[in-house]
Amino acid sequence: NTNNETKTMPSSTTTLAAVAAGCTLLAYGASRLTSSSKKASTDVAITDLDDEILSEEDCISAEDVVAIFDKLFLTMQNVVVQLSQQVQQIQMSGQMIPEAQLRGLLKAEFERALVACQAQVYEENDVDADCLEEATWEFMEEADKYPKVKRAVERFQKLYESISGEDVVGWTPSKGTNNSSGGGAAKKELSAEELIKAATLYFETLTEKMVDIAKEYVAAGKDLKDPKVSQQYQMEASSDANDAAEEKLKSEMDIVMSDFRAAVDKHSRVPAVGQTLGMLQIKQQQELMAAGVPMM
Repeated sequence: NTNNETKTMPSSTTTLAAVAAGCTLLAYGASRLTSSSKKASTDVAITDLDDEILSEEDCISAEDVVAIFDKLFLTMQNVVVQLSQQVQQIQMSGQMIPEAQLRGLLKAEFERALVACQAQVYEENDVDADCLEEATWEFMEEADKYPKVKRAVERFQKLYESISGEDVVGWTPSKGTNNSSGGGAAKKELSAEELIKAATLYFETLTEKMVDIAKEYVAAGKDLKDPKVSQQYQMEASSDANDAAEEKLKSEMDIVMSDFRAAVDKHSRVPAVGQTLGMLQIKQQQELMAAGVPMM
């Protein structure tokens, strides 16, 4: 029965792409982006966000920062999908890894991959890590003036947060972490029943927004099968759909993402929770495909 259990009760980490980073699932649940993940499989270990930024003489523009973080996001998003697939394969073989250990392993693998990825992206963009870091935080100090930088940086932070479980979205050296995703706020513990309701609301909102964005692309004559268009779609959906789902959770159920993630970690092996998450992912896949988003 172990195999049946793993199919109906996924680990919180196998649903992690679908949950904490909303569109890390970006699509099609945690297991659809296999082909595009291959090039991201370099060995990587993490340094701090600090040790990974670029420079171009002493002059790195806001556009440079956005381009670099977008590239890091797309590459590491594929790494997350690969890791989720590996976890699924382990579980299908009948092995069960404790959630805390699994979270630690995934964080370590993500960070290892990030180190390699950063080195490659920095070299491609001819930038220096220290200069990039300095430029990034300078732009983030004036986030209202550089909204695209804020969007790109926080999109990447949100991806890391989904793997690590740490509240890092909005962090800057001078301000620390903002509380938009729950950092510093009183913790709200959800029951399994509350989690099922919250997950349903989250995924339905997420999927609806992703489908709307896909329809807008198609209506504008954009071919979602084109790799460049697909990447553009991923970037937009990763921010807009995820934000919409988080806002819905907060406004209708007063739940922040850190508490949502904690509830998934706690209850993911409850049969009803696992079945609900699995069904929501399948439904999302079907609706995205019907909207013209190709399986990758």
